[in-house]
Amino acid sequence: MPKFYIKTYGCQMNERDSEQVAHSLIERGYRPVARESEADVVLLNTCSVRDMADQKALGKMGMMGRLAKRRPEIVFGFLGCMAQARGDSLFNGLSHLDLVVGTQKFHRVADYVEELVEKKTSRRMDDLRFSISDTAEEAGSQATIREQRLAPRQTTAFVSIMQGCNMHCTFCIVPRTRGAERSRSIPEIVREVGGLVARGVKEVTLLGQIVNLYGRHEFPKIGGKSPFVQLLEAVHAVDGLERLRFTSPHPIGFRDDLISALGELPKLAEHVHLPLQSGSNRVLKAMHRPYTAAKYSALVECIRATKPEIAITSDVIVGFPGEEESDYMATRELVEHVQFDNAFIFRYSTRAETPAAVMPNQVPESVKEARNQDLLRVVDESARRANERLVGQEVEVLCEGASRHNAARLMGRTRTNKIVVFEDKAERAGEIMNVHVHQANGFSLYGTPVV
Repeated sequence: MPKFYIKTYGCQMNERDSEQVAHSLIERGYRPVARESEADVVLLNTCSVRDMADQKALGKMGMMGRLAKRRPEIVFGFLGCMAQARGDSLFNGLSHLDLVVGTQKFHRVADYVEELVEKKTSRRMDDLRFSISDTAEEAGSQATIREQRLAPRQTTAFVSIMQGCNMHCTFCIVPRTRGAERSRSIPEIVREVGGLVARGVKEVTLLGQIVNLYGRHEFPKIGGKSPFVQLLEAVHAVDGLERLRFTSPHPIGFRDDLISALGELPKLAEHVHLPLQSGSNRVLKAMHRPYTAAKYSALVECIRATKPEIAITSDVIVGFPGEEESDYMATRELVEHVQFDNAFIFRYSTRAETPAAVMPNQVPESVKEARNQDLLRVVDESARRANERLVGQEVEVLCEGASRHNAARLMGRTRTNKIVVFEDKAERAGEIMNVHVHQANGFSLYGTPVV
């Protein structure tokens, strides 16, 4: 039985795409393995949002050249966003690389792999390498989303509800790698969620490049409610579903109907990831982010007024081209004011063929790094305070299984998406329970299950 190995870089959507590829290979008789050295097919599903992700994937594939020399029959491939963006150029300097498949062709990967495996095993080396990175979506790419493979006692799952993005932020390559917005139908998504719940899943996270703009060009508003809120209500009604999440939204997609839904749908978890990117109006305009710092702050206040216990996390970019010290200080002041439960801080990374890549006044790397470290300290302090407020309280936890850092302990997440580590029997995995929090350490909480 042939074996395959897939390593995934980047976002949850990439994780979901890798699941689909794995499912299609398993249907062909392939078996997944945990190490590339054991595999007959090695695939790297890539991210291209930041340069570091590109370099990690390229470095990993470069190191596997040694494995290719020992076992020339292995098929090596790049999938995903970097494959879409770079295409044939990825073959340069990687003589063992066989396959490059972009984001619109995940449903065809098994076909391409089988063709290459057959050629290599029969030593037909003519026209062995090929790249498939069409920018136009093939009709079957959304229609072939299949039932997910679930691990034993798995209780959380991601569900992709749309692909692509029409926002064209000047720093972002996603519209080029993922294409224009296109959404699955509500009945199709509800069927997938229902199937997951029937197999034991208790929590579902809806995924989209800009998830709260779901269906805006394809489906009508009904009763003043956007297609996304209609979808939330339909998924919320799935019997047996305990928790519902979504990521990642855009501030402009938070209209009154969505804010109301946060207060009206009890299964909707008390956590919103709300990308800020910058607290400077001048930089936001250069980023093509159509809101101001004041509007963002007002939105946060409105969300918290609707659901006071909600946790808010964010993304922030420092060192965007032309960002002056005063712009950075405006970002820093807004981050301090909002007091995020956590935030991902990124140094601006040049992406080829994006408007920001050719903007004047690129910020030196040393300045980016200093601002990155400074803002991380601000965020870490607000995250610490948010966690310490939970010490002495009982929190509802969905147990996900063994802790990654200590297999003798279990871990789970609160409704506000905070990690809780505790001791209990392994068979508690998959259960929802109350845990008394007695310690906050870094980004994790530690507690004892309430009997």
